[in-house]
Amino acid sequence: MAKTYGVGIMGAGNISAAYLRLAPLFKNLEVRAVADIVPAAAEKRAAEFNVRAQTPDELLKNSELDVIVNLTIPATHYQVTTDILSAGKHAYSEKPFVLSVEEGKAIKKQADERKLKVGSAPDTFLGGAHQQARSIIDSGKIGRIASGTMHIMSRGMEHWHPNPDFFFQVGGGPILDMGPYYITDLISLIGPIKRVTAFTGMARTEREVTAEGPFKGTKVKVGTPTTIHAVLEFHNGAIVTLGASWDVSSHGHHNIELYGTEGSLYVPDPNFFNGDLVTTNRAGDKEKVTPWDHPLGVANQDLDKPNPRANYRNAGLADMMDSIETGKKARCDIDVALHAIDVMTSILKAGETGQVITLSTTCDRPAALGPDEARALLK
Repeated sequence: MAKTYGVGIMGAGNISAAYLRLAPLFKNLEVRAVADIVPAAAEKRAAEFNVRAQTPDELLKNSELDVIVNLTIPATHYQVTTDILSAGKHAYSEKPFVLSVEEGKAIKKQADERKLKVGSAPDTFLGGAHQQARSIIDSGKIGRIASGTMHIMSRGMEHWHPNPDFFFQVGGGPILDMGPYYITDLISLIGPIKRVTAFTGMARTEREVTAEGPFKGTKVKVGTPTTIHAVLEFHNGAIVTLGASWDVSSHGHHNIELYGTEGSLYVPDPNFFNGDLVTTNRAGDKEKVTPWDHPLGVANQDLDKPNPRANYRNAGLADMMDSIETGKKARCDIDVALHAIDVMTSILKAGETGQVITLSTTCDRPAALGPDEARALLK
């Protein structure tokens, strides 16, 4: 029988509810405490999910915890993950993992020295739709992936998030906030990336918060690019263009399109675990793919809406903890997260300098997560 690992949550913001709500789906996870620098936030979330509220220092010292999930803001990810490792616990971070390759390498060195596991979201690429896309590619149905496009475009976070300031500062923006979903999905589908180049800019230097809440009507200064157009060259020779912007009111682009030598594959939004897949043959005839029987593709959210979603956040954490016992490489491990950070920060640097940047990191393509392996993680 698989060991049950005690989980602590560091940070009681918006995303913490999803982790607390979904952790009980996985057989080897048990959330036992939540902490926040604002005690009232931790107490509120703890009461909601019947776990213990603690201070950050108490959480780090809690002997009932094997792993701590870092849900703090991106600017503090490095320091908090370092503190977790120093406390002798495994660490799993929300995206973006860190804000520089140097920070990521320092964490990797510390984890290796202490023989501790480190992983990072996103784990949405483990979802049923994205793993089926992986299976289609691996089968050779659409041939060798030669090129593709991906688009992350909207009018911005200030329209729905009650306190969106951090999205528009260094460490935020569409590349470091939404980019991890897309970049990590492509690493899984195609493999590691060799070099990048980009142009970047911003439509406005300040944004008005229109979401309901205490900051509605206030202005947010923009300190990071909000429109990015990049080109990514993969080690296997594929070339993919990326358009990422929070300056777009409407567009008609698909999330991800991959073009193979024998056909094309349309991949759904990598921010979610499910979605529609479409393939074409060389003649361009489209065929909607019948979803396979994958447990991480079953809708469990927004069931009363036209497009129900599958949400299985914690899958990457459950897989990472399972890797302790199996000896297999975790699918959301530090090497994948570090390579994704290298890609994204190099895109931003290329936008500043006009360079074509060869990446300093690489990683293995994460192992596929088939239906049976996914089912084994769940209760």
